[in-house]
Amino acid sequence: MNKTVNRVLLALAGLVLCALGGPVLAIGLGTPAPSWWLHDGRHDVLLDDSERTRWRDEGWWWPVVIAALAVVVLLCLWWLVSVLRRRRMSEVFVDSGDGEGAALRGRALEHALAEEANRQDGVARARVRLTGRRGTPRARVVLLLEPHVDPGTALDTLTTGPLTHAREATGLPALPAEVRLRAVKHRPERVT
Repeated sequence: MNKTVNRVLLALAGLVLCALGGPVLAIGLGTPAPSWWLHDGRHDVLLDDSERTRWRDEGWWWPVVIAALAVVVLLCLWWLVSVLRRRRMSEVFVDSGDGEGAALRGRALEHALAEEANRQDGVARARVRLTGRRGTPRARVVLLLEPHVDPGTALDTLTTGPLTHAREATGLPALPAEVRLRAVKHRPERVT
């Protein structure tokens, strides 16, 4: 899940909890209730009998409540799974040629790919992330290019250089890659 979406959802959940829980805590500790608050004082319950039983006899009430709670639970589970899911490969299977094989740390291969891509002419910075399965990894590469570099040449150099070297070194039949090229944004300098 996108980090921005995750932070926005956490901020909204925190604001809702603070907006509802803060006044309840303050009133419970003896602070007078604000004028906009639904209840009168410290010994007032959040839901009295009339509020709890108001819609009980309606046929649509309980299915709507159960469906709404089920949707909330499913959304929370989806959010939890998306936050906990590993996006990076922990290791890559390398064919050692003796019929056995070996496991290479995914971060080590990412680091080697990024270091070799950083040595290319005109590449300001390279970031590499491996995804997929350990026998069939995929690379996601982001190259920050200097303004004078031709993007086609940089892409060709990446595919014939670092990506080919990584594929050959690991003995993989293929190493598909998604490459994003971005221009470096330099801050303007003031001349006096």
